[in-house]
Amino acid sequence: MTEWGYRISARHRLSLLTLFPVLIVLALVVFLPPNGEEGSDWMQFLGRFHPLIVHFPIALFLLVPALELASRNSRFFYLRLTAPFVLHLATLGAALAVLLGWLLARSGGYSGPLVTQHMWAGISLAIVCWVCWMLRARADEQVWGRIYGAVLAVGVGLVIWTGYRGGQLSQGEDHLTEHMPALLRRGLGLPAVRTTATPADPNSFYGARVEPIFTARCVTCHGPDKHKANLRLDSYGLLMRGGKDGLVILPGNPQGSDLFRRVTLPPDHDDFMPKENKQPLSAEQVKLIELWISNGASATLPLSAIKEVPIQAAPPPAPADVTFAQADPEAVAQSRAALAATVAQIQKQFPNILDYESRGSADLHLNPSALGTKFGDSELAALAPVAGHITEADFSRTAITDRSLPVIAAMKRLRVLQLRNTKISDVTLQGLGGLDQLESLSVFGTPVTAASLQAVAGLPKLKHLYAGETAIPSGVTVPPSLTGKLVM
Repeated sequence: MTEWGYRISARHRLSLLTLFPVLIVLALVVFLPPNGEEGSDWMQFLGRFHPLIVHFPIALFLLVPALELASRNSRFFYLRLTAPFVLHLATLGAALAVLLGWLLARSGGYSGPLVTQHMWAGISLAIVCWVCWMLRARADEQVWGRIYGAVLAVGVGLVIWTGYRGGQLSQGEDHLTEHMPALLRRGLGLPAVRTTATPADPNSFYGARVEPIFTARCVTCHGPDKHKANLRLDSYGLLMRGGKDGLVILPGNPQGSDLFRRVTLPPDHDDFMPKENKQPLSAEQVKLIELWISNGASATLPLSAIKEVPIQAAPPPAPADVTFAQADPEAVAQSRAALAATVAQIQKQFPNILDYESRGSADLHLNPSALGTKFGDSELAALAPVAGHITEADFSRTAITDRSLPVIAAMKRLRVLQLRNTKISDVTLQGLGGLDQLESLSVFGTPVTAASLQAVAGLPKLKHLYAGETAIPSGVTVPPSLTGKLVM
């Protein structure tokens, strides 16, 4: 090392070494900002740790003012000695959090002012942490102490602002004001309701039926402040412009429209929308979008032009006040008496796959999907004694085959049946005719064929049949009773 290098104190070398990752992240944010496109799976995987790591530097930085204030008491003067160490950790943690946030935004299809402001606030906080750490060494001097206090206050403000913007990204733009009491709204000078973009003509089919769906379910991720994949659904013009992959609406062709394809995929598909574990669109909402696209996807089509609107698509009335009766332990125990011992034995043999529907019910939910191929026909046969009480069953990715048909067919109260990515075939589907309570059936990723559709069509309460990635062709002619229910 040169003589000049030896003159640099150890602290200065450490400060430069600490500043280096902050500058690296700053360069990434400046030269490679989020562009609304999705990147590699590795970048997205690492970026998903951002919400976990980001709380670490926040907690550390907010601890510093508490330490500084407490150390003014002579009994706790020693606490001020820990402030530099905490600030150093906060600086490194902030740099790591911003790096992971950049990975998530850059590779996750994010763009828009909310993402940009949140990211710049984060990098600014990392720089403020470093500045505070440097100033803390001279905080005992009056002038530098005041500067240190002012910068520390700026940092606290940045923590609040960055957290607020992050909350808007994950929870929606009005996550703090959506349920704010009217009195507090008025006191803060906020409008009585959230202002939105000018809506479409309420007398058009798009304005009355379709736009409300996008407003309620889609603009959180595809709105003015956050537009994933460069797609915005907060206005008709932007919707028809499409996103980074081109048009998402092809007038007159719902099956060829990427937006319609995504909202009708199975919820576990990588392209399914809405993402982030949000509730899928209802069958009525999907049908409205399909009708609108089939009739030309116009912004001016009159509301009365389409006659076959689903009955349940109209906005529901305001819910009345309801009360829920408390469960009677004695009544519950009595209703479960006949099967309680069997259920307890099965729960001991197969932990965490079988449970009661609610604390006041004797109905059962079965979900062995987490066991994968360790759960097969012989394991399901052990559940035959309680089959008649099962109302929901998820066998996704398990090893069950058509040999399990007798047990499944015995689940007479079944409402939801998931057979995704199993080896069941037409034999099983043709044997489900007795499940007259079944409302949702998924055979996604199975070898079933169109030959089974006629048998499934006889299920009186079936609302959804998810049959993507099966041997059923996409353009197959379905029985009339399955019209609008088959999702490929």
